[in-house]
Amino acid sequence: VFLGNGPSGICLSYLLSGYIPYFKRDSLHPHPILQRKLEEAPDVSILDQDLEYLSEGLEGRSHSPVALLFDTLQRPDTDFGGTAESVLTWWHETDRAVPHLVLGRNAPGGAWHSIEGSMITLSRGEWMGLPDLPFKDWLKQRRRGLRNNRATAEDIAQYYQHYVMKKGLQKNFRCGTVVTSVRKVSAESISTHAQKDLQENSDLLWNLNEKSTEVFQVDGFFKTVKGGKELFSIYAENVVLATGTYDSPTWLGVKGENLSYVHHQLSALEEAVKNNSIGIMSDPVLIVGAGLTAADAILFAHHCSIPVIHVFRRRVSDPGLIFNQLPKMMYPEYHKVHQMMKEQSAACAGPYECYVSLPEHHVLSFGKDKKCIFQDKNGYQKAYKISMALVLTGSNPNLSFLPNNGIDLAMDSDQPVNPKRNPIDVDPFTYECTQEKGLYALGPLAGDNFVRFVQGGALAVASSLLKKANKNPP
Repeated sequence: VFLGNGPSGICLSYLLSGYIPYFKRDSLHPHPILQRKLEEAPDVSILDQDLEYLSEGLEGRSHSPVALLFDTLQRPDTDFGGTAESVLTWWHETDRAVPHLVLGRNAPGGAWHSIEGSMITLSRGEWMGLPDLPFKDWLKQRRRGLRNNRATAEDIAQYYQHYVMKKGLQKNFRCGTVVTSVRKVSAESISTHAQKDLQENSDLLWNLNEKSTEVFQVDGFFKTVKGGKELFSIYAENVVLATGTYDSPTWLGVKGENLSYVHHQLSALEEAVKNNSIGIMSDPVLIVGAGLTAADAILFAHHCSIPVIHVFRRRVSDPGLIFNQLPKMMYPEYHKVHQMMKEQSAACAGPYECYVSLPEHHVLSFGKDKKCIFQDKNGYQKAYKISMALVLTGSNPNLSFLPNNGIDLAMDSDQPVNPKRNPIDVDPFTYECTQEKGLYALGPLAGDNFVRFVQGGALAVASSLLKKANKNPP
């Protein structure tokens, strides 16, 4: 059972549906050592080879060796602007399929369906693609091109849905499901009645291994068409956590943050503009944060001529600021926001109307009268009257369905799971949780935050599950 139907869950479903990658004969990989290793066993699928051996010595923009391996096999020289074709060929070997269910709240594509459709992706469009169906080819079929090599969120959400249909994976997907609990139970405690019930409800037969003494019980509910709830329990030997990190926005923890004009998602601003509840003549909108979501909010407000006060803790020149890490040519709109942040501080009026930047400030409180109090690094306080506030300082995964919110699975088991600072502790070549055998974590939960790199985790999990299911070739 996989929890989450975003790119990680879709890619893993593809691999477990019997789609097996092999090194394409006569293809040449630009990495000579990897090429030599691939030529050693051309008839053995990548899933059945030693992933640690193949990925040894690879370098790139991910800390995961398997993520780098799968990425470079699919996009050999993409980091150098090259367009070399994948060195993989895919064979559909139905006898190697492993029965599985992918549970998700939305349509296949996960959080991509929750992002405003016209938003442009941070990553290049071709990096958003899944195995054996290049994103660019799909766009061409729709007679569309990539703007500045990047794609819109709407395109990506539609591409992921199309991918599931095109590859015939939909029978494994159950959308509109909410998982409320995942826990280990003894295999003996599952009555034959529960097993029979399960078969009728989900058309899925789990051949529980004779040797397994413990299995996972996954409880939750389906949202029915009429708006009701239908409860379910599923038993599985292996559970894959692929729920991403979009669930639960970070709060500042200051007084008044729960007032109705304080929001934690960009969609609130879009909604307010649509309803005409804010406009050109409104008091400023406060935007807190210095990441890309905050930048998207600033661009959106700027486009609608809505005045903005922008508060963030870091210095504008801080190397840790995402804007200082993005190439200007590829990201002109984010470069513009960074310029505004530099040139338009409250201390000196700059060329941009309707925008004030307050670097090295933090929010002290939100008042009922919509007055917000800030403090700068020297302890001086300022008050501003605002129309609404958007706190966009990141988000955390919601793992409330796991015992102790999944904290025991994290690298630091005293702190909540966080994709950047404290991911789930997994084996780098199987992605199985070190603290709980049979439980796997993929994507942001395991520290892989880009679509191009989550796929290596899916390769590692598929390789591990095929071995467990004895679905390896002789």
